[in-house]
Amino acid sequence: MVYRVSETPAPYTKPDRPKVESPEAVYTLCKRLSTRKQEEIHVLLLDARHALIKRLCVARGGLNAANVEPRELFRNAVKCSAAAVIVVHNHPSGDPDPSSEDRRLTSRLHKAGELLGITVLDHLVIAKGGYVSVRERGFL
Repeated sequence: MVYRVSETPAPYTKPDRPKVESPEAVYTLCKRLSTRKQEEIHVLLLDARHALIKRLCVARGGLNAANVEPRELFRNAVKCSAAAVIVVHNHPSGDPDPSSEDRRLTSRLHKAGELLGITVLDHLVIAKGGYVSVRERGFL
């Protein structure tokens, strides 16, 4: 339970707003990205108890790259009063290992989130070979 805020029981969460408490939960929500032929960057907007507010595709790219500016990613997070976000993108190559560019993007988004008061909980890379959590790898 990597993303758990506290051990106090959470109030009832509607089925259409699942709680996102671990990288496995993120993968379950987003594993269909592993079949995409081009890179896509998605963001999960979460409330203070990590219940899903909204999932958005914020960028589409080519076979091996997709770029997103922090302002684009956080625009909807601010509009929806999200307390936290999780960034998810796919690697069409099938290798879920984060590239150096993926790690740089994570660092930029983390810094921008700190300025806005929105926590970047994780960045998952999803591929046919599974997924990798940047947080679990120690890059966040």
